[in-house]
Amino acid sequence: MSYFGNKPVIMAILNVTPDSFSDGGHFIDVHQALAQTRRMVGEGADIIDIGGESTRPGSEPVPADEQMRRVLPVIRAIRSAWGGDIPISIDTTLYPVAEAALNAGANWVNDTSGGLDDPLIVSLAAQANTPLVLMHRKGTPKTMQDCPYYDDVVQEVLAGLRERIEAALQAGVKPGNIVIDPGIGFGKRKQDNLDLLAHLGRFVATGYDVLLGASRKRFMGGLCAVTEPSELVTATAVTTALGVMAGVRVFRVHDVKENRQAADVAWAIRQRLGGTP
Repeated sequence: MSYFGNKPVIMAILNVTPDSFSDGGHFIDVHQALAQTRRMVGEGADIIDIGGESTRPGSEPVPADEQMRRVLPVIRAIRSAWGGDIPISIDTTLYPVAEAALNAGANWVNDTSGGLDDPLIVSLAAQANTPLVLMHRKGTPKTMQDCPYYDDVVQEVLAGLRERIEAALQAGVKPGNIVIDPGIGFGKRKQDNLDLLAHLGRFVATGYDVLLGASRKRFMGGLCAVTEPSELVTATAVTTALGVMAGVRVFRVHDVKENRQAADVAWAIRQRLGGTP
């Protein structure tokens, strides 16, 4: 990610789905998606992360052809409007979707299964020489919140990610293209999410770039007595600032302006501490 320099990277979420937990149905039309992209780029987004499948707890899988029907027109439209000026990430666990998205102009692959749902996606990222986000997820979106349990969540998530890193390296993915994500909210209890956030430095210490995706997550609503995800903007910005201070590089968020501000202020403070990653 050298083209971003050392600054924190804001990955803006663009869900072209009818059923995502926070913004489902808002941007399924290409014109709506373009307008939202324009707004997010103007607010400081570094990457647009486009997904055609909800991964909210309890969600059903979406076939590859339906994901492609949703995401490919949006990717092509963004490329037509911006050329190569804005990186695009495809949020999928399926090789056919990732391949079609890369061919349409995407630059990153963001796999919430860490390459487990469709191992060919890892080989694709290696062949395309593209950044690959490997996230930890316990179970599937449909079952992951059915009584998840860990003895030591930080150690177990780290171990799971190290296995996925090794698989990616063996497939030929360059170390500099690997990004790891502890998977906040994906098969974790509230206390697990808090423990992971409290120990982000241990993930940074692996030497791989770390992505934090805590945006509008339900566990924060429980802490704040908030039930509407869109009202968790400030809570999300707190996790972004925390992540910057821990050395996290990428922040996947719905609300770009607020998290860009949080990241930039925390980054300036971190530099004064001599904590440049």
